[in-house]
Amino acid sequence: MMKNESTLPAVQESGSASEAEAPERKFGTGRSGLVIPGLLLVIGTYLLIGIVNMQVPDGAKAPGPKFFPILITVAIYVLAALLVIQLLRKPEPAPADRVAYRSYTDWKTVAKIVLGFLIFALLLVPVGWLICAAFLFWIVSHALGSKRALGDVGVAVVFSSCIQLAFGAGLGLNLPSGILEGLIG
Repeated sequence: MMKNESTLPAVQESGSASEAEAPERKFGTGRSGLVIPGLLLVIGTYLLIGIVNMQVPDGAKAPGPKFFPILITVAIYVLAALLVIQLLRKPEPAPADRVAYRSYTDWKTVAKIVLGFLIFALLLVPVGWLICAAFLFWIVSHALGSKRALGDVGVAVVFSSCIQLAFGAGLGLNLPSGILEGLIG
């Protein structure tokens, strides 16, 4: 009986010994995601400086040209704060087997999206918002893995049309009409 009693505490000690072998957790461990909120803060601050320096004509109607940039800036700051809170409360767990853990970047997807934005920027004025925005929405959905090409085109056209109407009818701002000049605008 004596031997069994002496092995029982040894089992408990070995359980605590494995915890002692675990590397000491520093504050920065699992918090590499704080880079994203930092980038969001930089972007939000850049937008805020632009809003403060924006020249608004005296006859501008409400809500005015600062309305949407202010909404976007507030959303960016709120998102950054929520990400910081989440990462401070629940840091990303370190993988148990660091050798087997691999992260990767899907450069093909990144290249498609960057190329889509470049084509959008180059063709916006000559081709127009409606077609360019529909193309951009479609290429992003395709790059992110959507398999419904025809359905994505339909959603992209409806979405870009709604944005065109919101800016034109709702705010009185004209987005570039491009080759559809006689039909829109």
